[in-house]
Amino acid sequence: TREAEGEIGNIFRFLGLTVGLNIKDKNIEEKKLAYKCDILYSTNSELGFDYLRDNIQNDIENLLMTREYNYAIIDEVDSILIDEARTPLIISSPSKQGIQFYRDANRFVKTLKENSYIIDLESKTIELSEEGIAKAENFFQIKNLYSGNNYSLIHCIKNALKAVFIMNKNKDYLVDNNKVLIIDQFTGRVLQGRQFSEG
Repeated sequence: TREAEGEIGNIFRFLGLTVGLNIKDKNIEEKKLAYKCDILYSTNSELGFDYLRDNIQNDIENLLMTREYNYAIIDEVDSILIDEARTPLIISSPSKQGIQFYRDANRFVKTLKENSYIIDLESKTIELSEEGIAKAENFFQIKNLYSGNNYSLIHCIKNALKAVFIMNKNKDYLVDNNKVLIIDQFTGRVLQGRQFSEG
């Protein structure tokens, strides 16, 4: 931000070049203008997400990346291309389930004992065991947890299992002003504007 709007940006403008800034808070029109500039300052994640959004865009008028660039200068290249490259950029949509659905799944998961789930901490995967499935069917008063109309419930239970038994508060995430913020496992920094892809 400092370079684009400060002294360096002014030098580029003096030389007849246009300078744009692409950050998360910009609306689509501001981003389109920034991408049309000769020089674009941006974060790596914002470039990545804009690329993904362009690739699922139905309206050509809303495309952001309409200009080709010849060069890229990357500040802290080792961090960007090595450390942060391990963090996938995934576009997710808002959840259709109400908060109560998640609360019920969380309440259920907190009643489980070790023999009710199968966990692999190395791959960070967890699922209900046969005993856990029976407990879920009893808790939610359903006949078959894996029938087609329980997809959303299964999704909420899996997320609750991960949250309770795999994720560690203040290591994997933190809560600030009732919002869950993801912590980058490599840098320890908060990943602003990111969400867990599964909800």
